[in-house]
Amino acid sequence: MNASFLPVLLAAALSLPGAPATAHEGEAHDTPSDVRAAPAEGTAASAPGPDEGAAAQRQADGSVFVPKLVQYRIGVRTQRARLEPLSAPLQLAGVVVADPNAGGRVQASQAGRVEPGPSGLPMLGQGVAKGQVIAWLQPTIGNVERGNQQAELAAIDAQLEIAKGRVARYEQLDGAVPRKDLEAARVEARALQLRRAALSAGLGAREALRAPVSGVVSVAAAVAGQVVEPRDILFEIVDPSRLAIEALAYDPALADGIRSADAVTSGGTLSLQFAGAGRQLRGQALPLLFRVKTPGVALAVGQPVQVIARSARTLRGVALPQEALVRNRAGEWVVWVHVAPERFAPRRVVSEALDARTVAVASGIAPGDQVVVSGASLLAQVR
Repeated sequence: MNASFLPVLLAAALSLPGAPATAHEGEAHDTPSDVRAAPAEGTAASAPGPDEGAAAQRQADGSVFVPKLVQYRIGVRTQRARLEPLSAPLQLAGVVVADPNAGGRVQASQAGRVEPGPSGLPMLGQGVAKGQVIAWLQPTIGNVERGNQQAELAAIDAQLEIAKGRVARYEQLDGAVPRKDLEAARVEARALQLRRAALSAGLGAREALRAPVSGVVSVAAAVAGQVVEPRDILFEIVDPSRLAIEALAYDPALADGIRSADAVTSGGTLSLQFAGAGRQLRGQALPLLFRVKTPGVALAVGQPVQVIARSARTLRGVALPQEALVRNRAGEWVVWVHVAPERFAPRRVVSEALDARTVAVASGIAPGDQVVVSGASLLAQVR
């Protein structure tokens, strides 16, 4: 329901006359069945009860009076508080990273000019295959270096002509010249040919830039004709189905007891699998790696997330849904306790998250209290 309609719904519900009903743990307050009947004609009318013709209102002690019919309208549900040992949570700040085996970078190995590949330069989100040529790098060299290479080519050409002439003469004098001299002349001529071919290729050959892995292009920082330097990042490729989350733990001892974990993002909750921990501190913290098990969730490399990990350490508390906690006017976390059939009282609590949907309340409520787990935010709006 749109949040802008909540005040209208609450105002309409709170204006209804109340009638008593029985509340049950974990159930909605059904339509009242024991509404008081009107007094028979000729008999004296009994004094009106506190819920007849009354609206929800806040009491002087901070509690709220809510008739049974209003409780039914706003969907109040309660849960009995049970004190039990719970797996201690560990809240970490994390960030989405690419799987090292499913992501890679395309960098310039030398200074050069970028040229489009056979299918043009790839765009963001475009799929590429491992080994595919996505661009060409035409090396750029200075005039002095180019002149030196051309001079060396001319010297090799001269040596090659002399070697070829020597081979021709030795072949004409076959039988008069030792066989080993003829073979040495042929080997020298072949070596000079290979040397010339390698030097010529270095002058004008372009380098193929290939995709290191299969995936989609997440970074495209190159355009046709761009001059780049060595180690410049031109493209980054990731596999969206194989992402991971890296979190930092400031207590290295906690890394050995992690059993499971969840990640909270703006798009929902992710189930994580603990992959391992580093053994070298990074900024006074130990990096932890988690693999994303929830398929089909839209994530981006570098996206910040909150990781809630569960360790072997336990604590005693009351497990409640996250929606049971609301803030009061002072900004403190409170829960609403059903203390009477039509009366609810706030209790300040100390809690910590167990996972993305559940919190552990360590103090503020007693075992057996009927805690409101649905409709608490509407109770907090009663004035």
